Parts: sequence; C-alpha cells; structure tokens
Amino acid sequence: MPEPTPEHHLPGAGRTPEDGAIADTGMGGAMDLATAEGETLERTPGTGGAQGDAEGAAGERARSLWSDAWRDLRRNPVFIISGLVILFLVFISLWPGSITWLSPLKCDLAKAQEGSQPGHPFGFDGQGCDVYTRVVYGARTSVTVGVLATLGVALLGSVLGGLAGFFGGAGDSVLSRITDIFFAIPVVLGGLVLLSVVTSNTVWPVIGFMVLLGWPQISRIARGSVITAKQNDYVQAARALGASNSRLLLRHITPNAVAPVIVVATIALGTYIALEATLSYLGVGLKPPTVSWGIDISAASPYIRNAPHALLWPSGALALTVLAFIMLGDAVRDALDPKLR
Repeated sequence: MPEPTPEHHLPGAGRTPEDGAIADTGMGGAMDLATAEGETLERTPGTGGAQGDAEGAAGERARSLWSDAWRDLRRNPVFIISGLVILFLVFISLWPGSITWLSPLKCDLAKAQEGSQPGHPFGFDGQGCDVYTRVVYGARTSVTVGVLATLGVALLGSVLGGLAGFFGGAGDSVLSRITDIFFAIPVVLGGLVLLSVVTSNTVWPVIGFMVLLGWPQISRIARGSVITAKQNDYVQAARALGASNSRLLLRHITPNAVAPVIVVATIALGTYIALEATLSYLGVGLKPPTVSWGIDISAASPYIRNAPHALLWPSGALALTVLAFIMLGDAVRDALDPKLR
C-alpha cells in the first residue's frame, strides 16, 4: 500500500490563500484557479472573447461608405488645403466688400498701367481700374458660373442617365446615340457658334451653354453606376419582396450609385470655371460691365510688356481656383473609391 504523499510534496503545497487555489485536473496535473479566474475577470464584456469579437465586427459593419470617406478626407492634407482655399473663395464671393473698399467699375485713366501703390497692392490695369478689386469681384462671377453650371449638369445628367440605365430598352439606346452626338461637338467651337448670337450681359446664357454640352458626361457616369448597382443582391431581394421602381431607385440604387457622379461633378466644377474664362477671353462669354477674370485677362493681354501685373494677377487667381477644385475632386475620388481601401 503506497504511503501518503507528504504535504510539502503536494501540488500547490505551501501556497497561501492569497496565492490562489489549486484544483486537481483529474489527469495527474493541476490548474491554478486564481490565474484562470484573473484571466476571466480581465475579459470584460465587449472587449474580449467571442462576444466582444462579434460586437466589434458589428461596429465595423455599421460604418457606411460616407462615414469612412469623411474620416479619410479629414486626414487628407490635400482635401484640407483645397477646402480652405475654396471656403475663402466662397467667402469673398459672398462678401467682397469685407476685404476691399473700392468699386471694380471705378477707374482713373491717369493711373493706367501703374504698378503697386499703397492701398493698391496689385496696381492698375490699362483702364486705370484697381486690379486687386477686380480680382476679388471676379471671384464672385467665376464661382457662381461654376457652381450653377455644375448643379445643372449633375441634375440633368443624373436623371437622364439614371433612368436610362435602370429601365434600359429603346430609351437607353436613344439616349446613348444622343450623347454620342454631343460628344462629337467641340466645346470651345460650340461656344463660339452658340454664344456669338447672344446679346445678354448676364451669366445665364453661359451657364445654359455649359449645361447643354456638359450633361452627356455625367449621364454616361450615372448610367453605368446605376446598371452596376441594380444587379446587386439587395436590389434583387427588394424587387422580389414587391418594391416599386420608384422605391428601388430612390431607396436602394441612388444612395449607392451617386458617389461617382459626385466625384466627376466636383472635378468638372473647376473645368467649367476655366471654360467660362476661356469663352470670356474670346469675347463670346461674359461681357462688360460684368467683372470676370476672363475679361480682365483679355483686356490685359495687349499690355503684357508694359503692365504684366494686370495679366498675372487674374491669371494666377484663375489657376489657383481651378487647381483647388481639381484637388478637391481628386481627394473625394480617393475617399469614395473602395478599390483604394
């Protein structure tokens, strides 16, 4: 008969209650209950174990494309810089009198082509007008034309392209052939032909021309995005449950197909600002007394040797504005493109 094992030879012998209890595993070993209990207590609900992993995964799934895009944009220095520039342009477009006290139409021929002076940091143009004031007021015209043209193009192109992509059939084929015709029209040449017969001094003929020739691009983007979205399983499931076409378009397809349209429209906004300046430079866009960077660039071109400042300042403002919107569009594209994640 085997002798009893001495107490000091028992597993866990000599341990105090503070050291924890020892339990026999039934297989000749022992388990430290205190350690196991401590590890269990450290796994608080939601931070460990299967339940915590499930809750964490649910939290990750709850984040939408738009929340992820906004998080990425806030960390993108390109978006921050371009956004600040655009906010400044919007501010001076709404309240130009806050940073200049002169009128853009008040000119003094005695100061024509003079350089920088106290109170006139950009000098004077060929008509004796303050270049700084005209650059500030020119931002209002350019931003207004760009924003309104972009909204019109995005709205018209999205509606036509989205409906054609969703319903398909003969309407889709007809719209595709119409867009092909518009793509064949050179934009600048079309502006020279169409706007040369317009006598209005307002911005509306220029905006209407941009919408007329700009909607096919957005239409193609919207059509392809809707065709891709309507093939997803959640759309097919909603259709099988009896959802109407309007509900499918507004509730399920549009939120998931609008991202490419936003990206293209943001980049196109800078293009429309440059197009307005080009048409105004050629004399068929905006006309005096409207203040426009394109008009000022055209007027300063003959005096580029004697007064280069009158050409460089409006040209620089135009280039900076177009660059800001293009950079903003690139940042938005990178944030909304799931392939880049």
